[in-house]
Amino acid sequence: MIYYTSIKTQIGNLGLIRNDDYLLKIYLPNKEISKQILQQIYPNENIVENKSGFNDVVNQLTEYFAGKRKRFTIKTKIQLSPFYKKTLTEVAKVPYGETVSYSQIAQKLNSPKAARAVGSANARNPLPIIIPCHRIIANNGKLGGYAGGLKIKKYLLKFEKENLNTH
Repeated sequence: MIYYTSIKTQIGNLGLIRNDDYLLKIYLPNKEISKQILQQIYPNENIVENKSGFNDVVNQLTEYFAGKRKRFTIKTKIQLSPFYKKTLTEVAKVPYGETVSYSQIAQKLNSPKAARAVGSANARNPLPIIIPCHRIIANNGKLGGYAGGLKIKKYLLKFEKENLNTH
């Protein structure tokens, strides 16, 4: 069974997808979710719109957007290649309000030439915000890309810097 709902935030509506045990995906505001779209992604699953199982996720995202939550404790499941999973595990360690470069993540993975692959992993990040790929920037300090668009990436980085010292 696959469940979905949406939550209104400062950056727009986020689409949330879960199964019985894990949060599987967050859709940023520029991506539409519907039962028909999800049925194509999960062809062998029953798709149900249902807010009730998302309470913990909604609470944690609401706290984040209120500047009160710096880390997430949501049970998630990532279905990507081992390299992409490893990359996103490293991305998840980037502290709130800070940025690191694609190259720095590649170095941490002992793959110093893999900066582009790190970018590709970020582009496929199924859990933006929870896995903070918006905190990854280019070596020259430019923002690089973001699945939600650069306007949202800029907003999230500025928002985190402004809320760095709040509890």
